[in-house]
Amino acid sequence: MTTATDVRRPVRQDPAERRRALYHLASPVSVLTTGPEERMHGTTASTVTLVSREPLLVGVVLRAGSSFARLAAAEGRFAINVLGGDQADVARRFADSARPDGDAAFTGLAWTADRYAHAPLIAGALAHYVCRFHSAHAAGDSELLLGHVVRATADEGLPLFSYAGGLYAGSLRPAKEAAAS
Repeated sequence: MTTATDVRRPVRQDPAERRRALYHLASPVSVLTTGPEERMHGTTASTVTLVSREPLLVGVVLRAGSSFARLAAAEGRFAINVLGGDQADVARRFADSARPDGDAAFTGLAWTADRYAHAPLIAGALAHYVCRFHSAHAAGDSELLLGHVVRATADEGLPLFSYAGGLYAGSLRPAKEAAAS
């Protein structure tokens, strides 16, 4: 049996090696948005995951003190735009801390406002999840934002992945089946 004391023992490993290993976690890239138009905000996230099927909850990992988490909580709703392989420029735009605030960050970008969340749904995204704010939790140097999915739509295309510190347009091929023994 593992105890909390066992978990807190110092681990002797080179931090650079640990970081290099973490770069091997591939994840789809999304842009989170909140509205309405006079208070729009967007940010790039590379950690969005299904947390629960019943109720349908998704989790997003953001840096601690994220302004997006604060705005989503204040609005009570937000949207997740899962980006396609040809949308690396969109991911970079909303990851740039020097981007303009508010609706100026969306200038030149095709989007529509969701009727429930009033948040931008970015054209060309592979999927949109419209969420009601569920909760936000501190987790080390990050913040976990949970959203209750009220509507989801999907389109066809190749995903945009974050892997080894870069962005990649993925072509997916099924893994080979192991030979029966």
